[in-house]
Amino acid sequence: MPTEPRPTTRPSLTERRKADTQMEIARTAAALFAERGATVTAEEIARTAGVALRTFYRYFRTKEDAVAPLLAVGVRQWIDSLAAQATGPDAAPVRAALEQAARQALTPADEPAAEALRRTRGLLRAMPASPALRAVWHRVHHDSEEALMPVLAQLTDAGQLEVRLAAAAANTAMRVAVEEWAAGDGPASGPQGPADLVARGMRALTAGLPELDDPKK
Repeated sequence: MPTEPRPTTRPSLTERRKADTQMEIARTAAALFAERGATVTAEEIARTAGVALRTFYRYFRTKEDAVAPLLAVGVRQWIDSLAAQATGPDAAPVRAALEQAARQALTPADEPAAEALRRTRGLLRAMPASPALRAVWHRVHHDSEEALMPVLAQLTDAGQLEVRLAAAAANTAMRVAVEEWAAGDGPASGPQGPADLVARGMRALTAGLPELDDPKK
């Protein structure tokens, strides 16, 4: 059975303020990159976010790194959702839980979530002109794959190779779905929305992994 999660300590007020500042800079950077592309400077991001340039560099090494927290938060929510859906006596098989968690992550539940998807679309459109920005996108997805593997290992009796393949397949389905949606002009819902695209990709890429249908013994 999956182990019980360890109690977590609530972050201090200082830590929460730092996290809020970091995320505000990330949102500002994403909006500026989406609007103006790679010509945006760290100075402009800091000024628009209302922080000193030295504060910006306290959190981020480069202007492109500033968007990483915004991209990573959705990844973390997706993995946490998977862990929650695939545990308990009535849990769905891992394959179904993967698809359900991915759909949930890419279906905006409110306006802030819809705005986050729009920011991601704008960032992706700015990436062809910015290899450094594209590198951040791929680094976030690499980290996502690494974080997904231990979760899948807890949820299935599959071997190490199958767990790695499942993590790679699920992560690739998420990345490609968002990239395909971002390349067009369609809404965030419907058959060409990211949620439907990720479901199609997940089924195609995990079809050769029957271990994802077996409950953990």
